[in-house]
Parts: sequence; C-alpha cells; structure tokens
Amino acid sequence: MVERADISSVLTQIRSMQSQMPRPEGVTSPIKPGVNGVSSTQKTNAPGFGEMMTNAINEVNGLSKSSGELQNSYMRGDEGVDLARVMIAMNKSSVATEALIQGRNRLVQAYESIMKMPI
Repeated sequence: MVERADISSVLTQIRSMQSQMPRPEGVTSPIKPGVNGVSSTQKTNAPGFGEMMTNAINEVNGLSKSSGELQNSYMRGDEGVDLARVMIAMNKSSVATEALIQGRNRLVQAYESIMKMPI
C-alpha cells in the first residue's frame, strides 16, 4: 500500500510542474471547481428524472389522443379534416410511441446491467 507521504510528494511535484507551465494569453489562473460561481452543491431548478419521464409519457399520450380524435373526425366526415392531416398526426403519434418504447427498453437494459454488477 502507498503511504500518504509518497502521495503528498507526488502532488507537490504535480503542482510545481503546473506552475512552471506557460499559460496562454488571457488565462490568469488555473481552472477552479464550478463554473461562473456555480458549485456542485447548489440546487438547480431542473426537473428530476421521474418528472421528465412523466412529461414525456403525457406528451406521447396527448399525441395519441389527438391522432385518435382526428381519425374519428375524418371518419365522421367533419369539414376541415383532410386525410393528409390525419396521416401526419398518426405518424407523429407512432414515432413518439416508438421513441418512448426505445427509451424504456434502454432504461430496463441499464437497470438489468446494474443489477448484475457484483457488490
């Protein structure tokens, strides 16, 4: 096992080498943790994974419902609903559903590979 004194001496050598390296113009200090004052401990307003999945499922569900309503309107003969519009809505719904299924498959695959990892 490596002793702490050895690690400290290696870190000291690395720091001295970094200080001797020439820096490009405009760079005054080495890179520090965090970007523009944002540290890794600050909370963000980004949605969580569960919320993102719920939003994606709701969006796909909305496209599916919209497609179904357009199909029913076309079959009833409602004015303003042409075949091209119905086909586009059906294809949008189909592509969104397929993308959601592929995302689910990859999520399940990742979960299974994590579960197979030894502890």
